[in-house]
Parts: sequence; C-alpha cells; structure tokens
Amino acid sequence: MTRTVPLLALAAALSIAGCSSPGSTPDSSTPGAVKVGVLFPGSLSDDGFMESAHLGYQRAEKTYSGKVTLSKAEQVATADYETALVRFASTSDLVISLGGQTDAAVRLVAPRFPKVKFVEIGGPADGKPLDNLALYDPQQAQAAYLAGAASALLSKTKKVGFVGGAELPAIVNAAEEFGHGATAADPSVQVLAPQYVGDFNDVAKAKQSALADYSAGADVLGQIVNLGKKGMSQAATQTGTTLIGGPIAHDCGADSAYAGFVRTDIGAEIEYAIEHLTAETWKAENVKFGLTAEKPQNDITLCTADPAVQAKLDAIKADVASGKTATL
Repeated sequence: MTRTVPLLALAAALSIAGCSSPGSTPDSSTPGAVKVGVLFPGSLSDDGFMESAHLGYQRAEKTYSGKVTLSKAEQVATADYETALVRFASTSDLVISLGGQTDAAVRLVAPRFPKVKFVEIGGPADGKPLDNLALYDPQQAQAAYLAGAASALLSKTKKVGFVGGAELPAIVNAAEEFGHGATAADPSVQVLAPQYVGDFNDVAKAKQSALADYSAGADVLGQIVNLGKKGMSQAATQTGTTLIGGPIAHDCGADSAYAGFVRTDIGAEIEYAIEHLTAETWKAENVKFGLTAEKPQNDITLCTADPAVQAKLDAIKADVASGKTATL
C-alpha cells in the first residue's frame, strides 16, 4: 500500500499528488500494517539519485504489500525538510530521508521522536548515527572512483573532469575519488578541478560546466548531477566528447554521448530498511552498500572498449571489491 503525501501547509513548495496529509490515516491503509514515510527532496523522474531510490520504493511496495503502508513526498524545498519530516514522524514507524542535503533537518527531528526509527540515505560518510537514526551510505565516492578510472582509460586527450550538483560532503568526496580513480588507472592523466553546478537538476548550468571542461581539453567527464545530465549530454554531443552516466544504467545505443554508466542502487537501501523493520532487526547503525557489501550495489559498464581497457578496469574494480583499494 502506498500514498503520496501532500504537506498541506507547504502546498506552494511541494509537487505532490494525493488527498491526505501525514497527520491523517487514509481509508486505504491496511489495518495493522507498519507505516513508512519517505522524503524525496527531488524529482522521482530525475534519472539520478531520487529516481534510483524510487525504484526501490516501488519494489518494496510489491514485496511488503499488506504488511507495510508507504507514504512519500517529493520535490520538497530545503526550507521545508524539517516540517515534512515532523509530519511523517507524527504517524510513521519509520521515516526515510534521501540525500545529504537533508542531514541537518533529520538530526533536528529524530531526537524529538525517540520512538520512531529514522534512516538517512546518502548523508556524510563520516556521520554518526543517533539512538534512533541509522545512516546508509550508497558509497557514491566508490562509484565515482570507478568512473574516474574508466574516464582515464577511455580518454584520448589525457584530460578528464568531474561535475557535481552541489558542494555537499558526499559529492566532494566523490569528486576526490574520481580523481584518485583516474590517476590509479593512468598516472599521466590530468584531472581538472571539479565543478559544482549548485543544483542537481539545472540543465543549462550543467551544460555550461561541461562545456567549460570540454573546452579545457577534457574528453570524458564523470558526474553526479540528476536532470543536469541532459545538459552534459548536450555539451558532449556538441563537442564530440563523452561522459559517464549513472546511477541508473541505460541502453548504450540510446545516446552516443555516454561512454558508459556507473550503477548505484539507492533503492536497495530503502528495501534494506523496510526488511529489517518488518523483521524487527532494525538497528541505528552505519551501513555501507558499495562493492564490499554482502550484496554489492555499485558497478560500472562501458559501452565500447577494447579488451585491454576492459581488463584493466575489471582489475581496478576487483581491487575495490576485495578491499585492497579503499575509498572515502
């Protein structure tokens, strides 16, 4: 069972469909079902972090039908995170918050609802759990390391770069590991200084940032921007260059601007939280979901590469998976 929650007091700030607020129980709720509220600050169709998370939300709907009632709010303005979380916490057994941009708000709200369980997905990698707040790390920095390695191996100009949506700790770490991955794959490669667009979904600004890097000689870019990838793809097509997509992998033939895709399954973390909630084994813990996890959620696919390039990338990925290479 699912419902999309309109935060009525914040109607101007939210883009949400539905007819009930987090403070009420809809008639369609299953009696006895545990309640889970999920805050998606961005669009569920961003081809990025939020959409990847939503895919897991949808899988959980099917898996736990009749046992769990899920509610969601999407495209919530920064100023309204706290209010959204409070409204969910008022009626939920578990509240899940997506993205490091919500870290400050969830840390304010969780202590006020000690009987409610909270999960933050994608917060600071060095963050500390609270008594009722678990932190789940998708290890985007690890995925960025693989993207950096792939970019270096594919680059013909020996220059690569990284574009991030916002200068958040998780994205800064990803930019750093992109550089580490690039130089590990080819020490002669020059890694341009990372660019931060200031908005994960601003297509025009992402295109501008990509064009700046391509103009500086880079021919392959890594990224963590959501809808902004459309702008980066336009820039790559315009300049005859490429980028590494992700976190959702697509058909390589759909857009020649993509040299490959990193895959990070954010939604698996929503499923993990609900699995442990229903099994009564949930803990306020810090869990990492990268290549070293019991069920790895990071990977990379190249669209075209000669066997030698693929073999080297596979070896780099194996070193990360084994723990031989550590990332932030």
